[in-house]
Amino acid sequence: MAKKKHKPTPDNLLAQNKKARHDYNIADTYEAGIALTGTEIKSVRAGKMNLKDGFARIRGGEVWLENVHISPYTEGNMFNVDPLRNRKLLLKKKEIRKLDAATAGQGTTIVPLRAYLKHGYAKILIGVATGKHNYDKRETLKKRDQEREIQRMLKER
Repeated sequence: MAKKKHKPTPDNLLAQNKKARHDYNIADTYEAGIALTGTEIKSVRAGKMNLKDGFARIRGGEVWLENVHISPYTEGNMFNVDPLRNRKLLLKKKEIRKLDAATAGQGTTIVPLRAYLKHGYAKILIGVATGKHNYDKRETLKKRDQEREIQRMLKER
């Protein structure tokens, strides 16, 4: 039986990196779990997570999420940890090997696209990305505007 592809709904979406699709061409995406402490997960469920400047790096056969800000939990007192600490992403070995091979080339990186809850667990959708040039970004915006105009014309008919 084939697995259903999980698409986060607005109800369980915690954070989104809107700039990622604008700045990068996303080649492939993976769903990863994230290792969090008790106060971090409470803060994440409250929506206090920022993926904007985040990226992932493979070190020692493990994938680490870096530069993602999770605000300290207000009731956490001494149990709060550093908001910018590196967090381990939970992936299968086969997926890690694929990611490692994909990022071995020049100009590719792993960026977090969105964070959401799935069956009570925090998940991160990461993508293998290559950077866009300014002219690519303008072209993408132009295509999107043209598609909107076409949809508008069809809707009027």
